[in-house]
Amino acid sequence: MIQTMKWWHKKNERNETGKKGKFARLLTAAALALGLTFGVPTVPAEAATNHVAKEGDTYYFLAKRYSVNLNKLMQANPNIKATNIYAGLNIKIPTASTVKASTVKAASVPAANIMVPNLNVNANSKVVNAWGKTFDYSKTATMKATAYSSAASENGNWGAVDYFGNSLKLGTIAVDPKVIPLGTKVLVTGHSHPGLPNEAFVAVARDIGGAIKGNRVDIFIPGSQKSVSQFGIQNVKLYFIK
Repeated sequence: MIQTMKWWHKKNERNETGKKGKFARLLTAAALALGLTFGVPTVPAEAATNHVAKEGDTYYFLAKRYSVNLNKLMQANPNIKATNIYAGLNIKIPTASTVKASTVKAASVPAANIMVPNLNVNANSKVVNAWGKTFDYSKTATMKATAYSSAASENGNWGAVDYFGNSLKLGTIAVDPKVIPLGTKVLVTGHSHPGLPNEAFVAVARDIGGAIKGNRVDIFIPGSQKSVSQFGIQNVKLYFIK
């Protein structure tokens, strides 16, 4: 009981001003690499240059910046996950050249593991499909969403931990427990931020906050306070999944 009260007080002391300082916009780290087909005489190969990652970089952002295909960019960096791009990381930027097909290696990601970003909802049967996975849901809710980082100014004196004392991680959301009970699992959709998976991601209500009341959620995003603040205030749709 004492421990529970401690975490309750910790979350009610969270800096509300810090919450209001988070704002903005889009883009995401999507993940997919398509296998190469060898039924044609020539195919694009990858001659790469290096890019030193900066805070907030994503595959999507780099593909736009260097005008390269997103799939080919990820193929050129098979050991770097879309969710683990950090400052100082060397990322290969492919440039297309034409060579004989026999010199091109197949993508390192097995076809069975390839997932295409999508979001298909069957409201009649209450089924939602995202990232190649199917989820049954009981209900939906539209919420105002903000985001928070692990910065001390956003987490009081208790550090980067959730209500239960566990380390904050991607998939943690703060809620009003009177609206969404702690421990509830949801599929978050409608968001836009480079630090979050594209289209949809599974989250669990593991945190609360003094500023999170009513139909509000606060999404934890790994990264600097500056990059997380780009999220701003967005309308998101939650699917309550099992």
